[in-house]
Amino acid sequence: MVVMSPSGDIAAQQRDLIVISTVLMLLIIVPVIALTLLFAWRYRESNKEATYDPDWHHSTQLEVVIWAAPLVIIIALGAVTWSSTHLLDPYRPLSRVAEGRPLPEGVKPLQVQAVALDWKWLFIYPELGVATVNELAAPVDRPINFQITSSTVMNSFFVPALAGQIYAMAGMETKLHAVINKAGVYDGFSANYSGAGFSDMRFKFHGLSEAEFEAWVAKAKASGAALDRATYTTLEKPSVREPVKLYASVDGELFDAILNMCVDTAKMCMKDMMRIDAQGGLGKDGIRNVFALQYDAPRSRGGHQAPPKRFVAAACTPDAPRDGLTLERAAP
Repeated sequence: MVVMSPSGDIAAQQRDLIVISTVLMLLIIVPVIALTLLFAWRYRESNKEATYDPDWHHSTQLEVVIWAAPLVIIIALGAVTWSSTHLLDPYRPLSRVAEGRPLPEGVKPLQVQAVALDWKWLFIYPELGVATVNELAAPVDRPINFQITSSTVMNSFFVPALAGQIYAMAGMETKLHAVINKAGVYDGFSANYSGAGFSDMRFKFHGLSEAEFEAWVAKAKASGAALDRATYTTLEKPSVREPVKLYASVDGELFDAILNMCVDTAKMCMKDMMRIDAQGGLGKDGIRNVFALQYDAPRSRGGHQAPPKRFVAAACTPDAPRDGLTLERAAP
Protein backbone atom coordinates (compact mmCIF):
# COMPACT_ATOMS: atom_id res chain seq x y z
CA MET A 1 0.00 0.00 0.00
CA VAL A 2 2.96 2.34 0.59
CA VAL A 3 4.05 1.81 -3.01
CA MET A 4 0.62 2.97 -4.20
CA SER A 5 0.55 5.92 -1.77
CA PRO A 6 4.15 7.18 -1.58
CA SER A 7 5.54 10.39 -0.12
CA GLY A 8 8.31 11.11 -2.62
CA ASP A 9 8.05 12.50 -6.15
CA ILE A 10 10.07 9.70 -7.80
CA ALA A 11 8.01 7.02 -6.05
CA ALA A 12 4.83 8.86 -7.06
CA GLN A 13 5.86 8.85 -10.72
CA GLN A 14 6.67 5.15 -10.47
CA ARG A 15 3.25 4.57 -8.92
CA ASP A 16 1.64 6.39 -11.85
CA LEU A 17 3.61 4.20 -14.25
CA ILE A 18 2.27 1.07 -12.55
CA VAL A 19 -1.32 2.38 -12.81
CA ILE A 20 -0.99 3.44 -16.46
CA SER A 21 0.58 0.14 -17.51
CA THR A 22 -2.04 -1.87 -15.65
CA VAL A 23 -4.95 0.08 -17.16
CA LEU A 24 -3.53 -0.26 -20.69
CA MET A 25 -3.18 -4.03 -20.29
CA LEU A 26 -6.66 -4.34 -18.78
CA LEU A 27 -8.08 -2.81 -21.98
CA ILE A 28 -7.33 -6.16 -23.60
CA ILE A 29 -7.58 -8.52 -20.63
CA VAL A 30 -11.07 -7.47 -19.45
CA PRO A 31 -12.79 -7.69 -22.88
CA VAL A 32 -11.12 -11.04 -23.62
CA ILE A 33 -12.27 -12.51 -20.31
CA ALA A 34 -15.79 -11.07 -20.75
CA LEU A 35 -16.12 -12.33 -24.34
CA THR A 36 -14.78 -15.77 -23.37
CA LEU A 37 -17.53 -16.12 -20.78
CA LEU A 38 -20.11 -14.69 -23.21
CA PHE A 39 -19.18 -17.07 -26.04
CA ALA A 40 -19.14 -20.06 -23.68
CA TRP A 41 -22.66 -19.18 -22.55
CA ARG A 42 -24.10 -18.06 -25.90
CA TYR A 43 -22.84 -21.00 -27.93
CA ARG A 44 -23.37 -23.73 -25.37
CA GLU A 45 -24.74 -26.98 -26.71
CA SER A 46 -28.14 -26.55 -25.06
CA ASN A 47 -28.75 -23.14 -26.69
CA LYS A 48 -30.65 -24.08 -29.82
CA GLU A 49 -31.31 -20.43 -30.73
CA ALA A 50 -27.62 -19.66 -31.35
CA THR A 51 -26.61 -19.38 -35.00
CA TYR A 52 -24.95 -22.56 -36.26
CA ASP A 53 -22.48 -21.83 -39.06
CA PRO A 54 -19.91 -24.64 -39.47
CA ASP A 55 -18.56 -23.10 -42.70
CA TRP A 56 -17.58 -19.73 -41.12
CA HIS A 57 -13.85 -19.12 -41.40
CA HIS A 58 -13.07 -15.42 -41.78
CA SER A 59 -14.22 -11.89 -40.90
CA THR A 60 -12.15 -8.89 -42.01
CA GLN A 61 -13.81 -6.62 -39.46
CA LEU A 62 -13.07 -9.06 -36.65
CA GLU A 63 -9.45 -9.49 -37.79
CA VAL A 64 -8.95 -5.72 -37.79
CA VAL A 65 -10.22 -5.45 -34.22
CA ILE A 66 -8.24 -8.48 -33.01
CA TRP A 67 -4.93 -7.17 -34.37
CA ALA A 68 -5.35 -3.40 -34.26
CA ALA A 69 -6.38 -3.08 -30.60
CA PRO A 70 -3.36 -5.00 -29.17
CA LEU A 71 -1.04 -3.19 -31.59
CA VAL A 72 -2.23 0.22 -30.39
CA ILE A 73 -1.83 -0.85 -26.76
CA ILE A 74 1.68 -2.23 -27.39
CA ILE A 75 2.67 1.06 -29.07
CA ALA A 76 1.30 3.01 -26.10
CA LEU A 77 3.10 0.76 -23.62
CA GLY A 78 6.31 1.10 -25.62
CA ALA A 79 6.07 4.89 -25.61
CA VAL A 80 5.39 4.98 -21.86
CA THR A 81 8.25 2.56 -21.20
CA TRP A 82 10.71 4.49 -23.35
CA SER A 83 9.93 7.87 -21.81
CA SER A 84 9.79 6.62 -18.21
CA THR A 85 13.04 4.69 -18.62
CA HIS A 86 14.80 7.99 -19.27
CA LEU A 87 12.79 10.28 -16.99
CA LEU A 88 12.95 7.89 -14.01
CA ASP A 89 16.54 6.76 -14.53
CA PRO A 90 17.95 6.55 -10.96
CA TYR A 91 21.23 8.02 -12.24
CA ARG A 92 19.45 11.09 -13.63
CA PRO A 93 19.66 14.22 -11.43
CA LEU A 94 16.28 15.62 -10.40
CA SER A 95 14.77 18.50 -12.34
CA ARG A 96 11.86 19.02 -9.94
CA VAL A 97 10.96 18.39 -6.31
CA ALA A 98 7.30 17.59 -7.03
CA GLU A 99 4.73 17.88 -9.80
CA GLY A 100 4.50 21.49 -10.89
CA ARG A 101 7.42 22.49 -8.66
CA PRO A 102 10.72 22.76 -10.53
CA LEU A 103 14.00 22.47 -8.64
CA PRO A 104 14.79 25.91 -7.16
CA GLU A 105 18.03 27.50 -8.27
CA GLY A 106 20.89 27.22 -5.82
CA VAL A 107 19.50 24.18 -4.00
CA LYS A 108 22.35 21.79 -3.25
CA PRO A 109 21.45 18.08 -3.12
CA LEU A 110 22.17 16.16 0.06
CA GLN A 111 24.95 13.62 -0.48
CA VAL A 112 24.46 10.24 1.21
CA GLN A 113 26.74 7.21 0.89
CA ALA A 114 24.90 3.97 1.69
CA VAL A 115 26.78 0.75 2.47
CA ALA A 116 25.04 -2.61 2.86
CA LEU A 117 26.70 -4.64 5.62
CA ASP A 118 25.86 -8.04 7.10
CA TRP A 119 23.09 -7.38 8.24
CA LYS A 120 22.72 -3.67 8.70
CA TRP A 121 22.96 -0.39 6.81
CA LEU A 122 25.68 2.22 7.15
CA PHE A 123 24.92 5.76 5.99
CA ILE A 124 27.70 8.32 5.57
CA TYR A 125 27.06 12.03 5.07
CA PRO A 126 30.41 13.09 3.55
CA GLU A 127 29.66 16.83 3.44
CA LEU A 128 28.39 16.88 7.01
CA GLY A 129 31.08 14.59 8.40
CA VAL A 130 28.66 12.29 10.25
CA ALA A 131 27.49 8.71 9.83
CA THR A 132 24.74 6.47 11.15
CA VAL A 133 23.86 2.80 11.37
CA ASN A 134 20.28 1.75 10.63
CA GLU A 135 18.94 5.30 10.58
CA LEU A 136 18.60 7.71 7.68
CA ALA A 137 17.33 11.29 7.63
CA ALA A 138 16.85 14.00 5.03
CA PRO A 139 15.08 17.37 4.77
CA VAL A 140 11.72 17.54 3.03
CA ASP A 141 11.79 18.82 -0.57
CA ARG A 142 15.58 18.65 -0.81
CA PRO A 143 17.06 16.35 -3.49
CA ILE A 144 19.10 13.41 -2.18
CA ASN A 145 21.97 11.90 -4.14
CA PHE A 146 22.70 8.36 -2.98
CA GLN A 147 25.94 6.50 -3.67
CA ILE A 148 25.28 2.85 -2.90
CA THR A 149 27.61 -0.12 -2.47
CA SER A 150 27.99 -3.29 -0.41
CA SER A 151 30.76 -4.69 1.74
CA THR A 152 30.00 -8.32 0.87
CA VAL A 153 27.08 -9.92 -0.94
CA MET A 154 24.49 -8.17 -3.08
CA ASN A 155 21.63 -6.39 -1.32
CA SER A 156 18.94 -3.99 -2.48
CA PHE A 157 18.36 -0.53 -1.00
CA PHE A 158 14.62 0.13 -0.82
CA VAL A 159 12.54 2.85 0.84
CA PRO A 160 9.10 2.33 -0.78
CA ALA A 161 7.84 5.79 0.16
CA LEU A 162 10.91 7.42 -1.42
CA ALA A 163 11.78 5.55 -4.64
CA GLY A 164 12.18 2.13 -6.20
CA GLN A 165 14.80 -0.37 -5.11
CA ILE A 166 18.42 -0.07 -6.21
CA TYR A 167 20.93 -2.90 -5.91
CA ALA A 168 24.02 -2.62 -3.70
CA MET A 169 26.97 -4.71 -4.91
CA ALA A 170 30.48 -5.19 -3.57
CA GLY A 171 33.14 -3.40 -5.59
CA MET A 172 30.51 -1.44 -7.53
CA GLU A 173 28.73 1.86 -7.01
CA THR A 174 25.11 2.39 -7.96
CA LYS A 175 23.27 5.70 -7.69
CA LEU A 176 19.84 6.99 -6.84
CA HIS A 177 18.43 10.51 -7.04
CA ALA A 178 15.25 11.01 -5.02
CA VAL A 179 13.33 13.45 -2.83
CA ILE A 180 10.89 13.12 0.06
CA ASN A 181 7.93 15.53 -0.02
CA LYS A 182 6.16 14.78 3.26
CA ALA A 183 7.52 14.78 6.79
CA GLY A 184 7.31 11.44 8.56
CA VAL A 185 9.06 8.24 9.50
CA TYR A 186 9.25 5.61 6.77
CA ASP A 187 10.46 2.03 6.56
CA GLY A 188 13.59 1.09 4.65
CA PHE A 189 15.05 -2.36 4.13
CA SER A 190 16.98 -4.69 1.87
CA ALA A 191 14.76 -6.19 -0.83
CA ASN A 192 17.30 -8.83 -1.90
CA TYR A 193 17.92 -11.97 0.17
CA SER A 194 21.44 -11.91 1.59
CA GLY A 195 21.67 -14.56 4.29
CA ALA A 196 20.57 -15.44 7.79
CA GLY A 197 20.03 -11.89 9.09
CA PHE A 198 18.29 -10.59 5.98
CA SER A 199 14.81 -10.30 7.50
CA ASP A 200 16.10 -7.92 10.20
CA MET A 201 18.09 -5.74 7.79
CA ARG A 202 15.79 -2.77 8.26
CA PHE A 203 16.10 0.92 9.10
CA LYS A 204 13.98 4.03 9.60
CA PHE A 205 14.04 6.95 7.18
CA HIS A 206 13.11 10.30 8.72
CA GLY A 207 11.69 13.04 6.52
CA LEU A 208 12.38 16.23 8.48
CA SER A 209 12.09 19.99 8.17
CA GLU A 210 15.35 21.90 7.68
CA ALA A 211 15.42 22.87 11.36
CA GLU A 212 14.71 19.33 12.50
CA PHE A 213 17.38 17.98 10.17
CA GLU A 214 19.96 20.41 11.57
CA ALA A 215 19.02 19.27 15.08
CA TRP A 216 19.42 15.63 13.97
CA VAL A 217 22.90 16.38 12.59
CA ALA A 218 23.83 18.17 15.82
CA LYS A 219 22.71 15.11 17.77
CA ALA A 220 24.99 12.92 15.67
CA LYS A 221 27.92 15.30 16.16
CA ALA A 222 27.28 15.26 19.91
CA SER A 223 27.65 11.47 20.06
CA GLY A 224 31.43 11.81 20.17
CA ALA A 225 32.04 8.53 18.34
CA ALA A 226 34.41 8.40 15.37
CA LEU A 227 34.10 6.10 12.38
CA ASP A 228 37.57 5.26 11.10
CA ARG A 229 38.92 2.19 9.34
CA ALA A 230 39.49 0.27 12.56
CA THR A 231 35.97 0.99 13.80
CA TYR A 232 34.51 0.06 10.42
CA THR A 233 36.38 -3.27 10.43
CA THR A 234 34.63 -4.15 13.69
CA LEU A 235 31.28 -2.84 12.47
CA GLU A 236 31.58 -4.85 9.28
CA LYS A 237 31.43 -8.17 11.14
CA PRO A 238 28.05 -9.92 10.71
CA SER A 239 25.45 -8.99 13.32
CA VAL A 240 21.67 -9.11 13.52
CA ARG A 241 19.28 -6.42 14.79
CA GLU A 242 22.06 -3.88 15.21
CA PRO A 243 20.81 -0.86 17.22
CA VAL A 244 20.97 2.65 15.80
CA LYS A 245 24.45 4.18 16.09
CA LEU A 246 25.57 7.74 15.46
CA TYR A 247 29.09 8.83 14.57
CA ALA A 248 30.29 12.40 15.10
CA SER A 249 33.12 12.10 12.57
CA VAL A 250 33.99 9.91 9.60
CA ASP A 251 37.19 9.09 7.76
CA GLY A 252 36.84 11.05 4.54
CA GLU A 253 38.33 8.22 2.48
CA LEU A 254 36.32 5.41 4.08
CA PHE A 255 33.62 5.03 1.43
CA ASP A 256 36.17 5.03 -1.37
CA ALA A 257 38.13 2.34 0.49
CA ILE A 258 34.98 0.25 0.98
CA LEU A 259 34.09 0.61 -2.68
CA ASN A 260 37.59 -0.41 -3.78
CA MET A 261 37.82 -3.26 -1.23
CA CYS A 262 40.90 -1.88 0.49
CA VAL A 263 39.81 -0.79 3.96
CA ASP A 264 42.67 -3.04 5.01
CA THR A 265 45.62 -0.85 4.02
CA ALA A 266 47.68 -3.97 3.28
CA LYS A 267 45.53 -4.56 0.21
CA MET A 268 45.84 -2.98 -3.20
CA CYS A 269 42.75 -0.97 -4.10
CA MET A 270 40.82 -2.07 -7.17
CA LYS A 271 41.21 1.34 -8.79
CA ASP A 272 45.01 1.05 -8.47
CA MET A 273 44.93 -2.47 -9.86
CA MET A 274 42.84 -1.34 -12.83
CA ARG A 275 45.18 1.60 -13.44
CA ILE A 276 48.16 -0.77 -13.48
CA ASP A 277 46.33 -3.10 -15.86
CA ALA A 278 45.52 -0.16 -18.13
CA GLN A 279 49.23 0.67 -18.25
CA GLY A 280 50.14 -2.85 -19.31
CA GLY A 281 49.99 -4.82 -16.09
CA LEU A 282 52.74 -6.40 -14.03
CA GLY A 283 53.09 -9.70 -15.82
CA LYS A 284 53.26 -12.83 -13.71
CA ASP A 285 54.06 -10.86 -10.56
CA GLY A 286 50.67 -9.17 -10.80
CA ILE A 287 48.75 -12.45 -10.72
CA ARG A 288 49.12 -12.64 -6.96
CA ASN A 289 47.23 -9.39 -6.55
CA VAL A 290 43.92 -11.09 -7.34
CA PHE A 291 43.48 -11.60 -3.59
CA ALA A 292 42.47 -7.91 -3.44
CA LEU A 293 39.31 -8.77 -5.35
CA GLN A 294 38.11 -10.79 -2.38
CA TYR A 295 35.89 -9.24 0.25
CA ASP A 296 37.50 -6.88 2.68
CA ALA A 297 37.34 -9.46 5.46
CA PRO A 298 37.43 -12.96 3.89
CA ARG A 299 36.31 -15.76 6.15
CA SER A 300 36.77 -19.48 5.92
CA ARG A 301 33.92 -21.94 6.39
CA GLY A 302 34.84 -22.22 10.06
CA GLY A 303 34.31 -18.51 10.58
CA HIS A 304 37.99 -17.67 11.06
CA GLN A 305 39.60 -15.00 8.97
CA ALA A 306 42.18 -16.35 6.57
CA PRO A 307 45.42 -14.34 6.69
CA PRO A 308 46.12 -13.09 3.15
CA LYS A 309 49.51 -12.71 1.56
CA ARG A 310 50.23 -9.02 1.46
CA PHE A 311 51.55 -7.16 -1.54
CA VAL A 312 52.27 -3.47 -1.73
CA ALA A 313 52.41 -1.65 -5.05
CA ALA A 314 54.96 1.13 -5.41
CA ALA A 315 55.01 4.01 -7.89
CA CYS A 316 51.33 3.59 -8.79
CA THR A 317 50.75 7.16 -9.90
CA PRO A 318 49.07 7.58 -13.31
CA ASP A 319 52.17 9.27 -14.73
CA ALA A 320 54.63 6.66 -13.47
CA PRO A 321 56.53 4.83 -16.24
CA ARG A 322 55.49 1.25 -16.82
CA ASP A 323 58.90 -0.13 -15.88
CA GLY A 324 58.80 1.83 -12.61
CA LEU A 325 56.05 -0.38 -11.14
CA THR A 326 57.41 -2.81 -8.59
CA LEU A 327 56.06 -5.21 -6.03
CA GLU A 328 57.32 -5.68 -2.52
CA ARG A 329 56.29 -8.85 -0.72
CA ALA A 330 55.64 -8.57 3.01
CA ALA A 331 55.29 -11.28 5.59
CA PRO A 332 51.86 -12.95 5.75
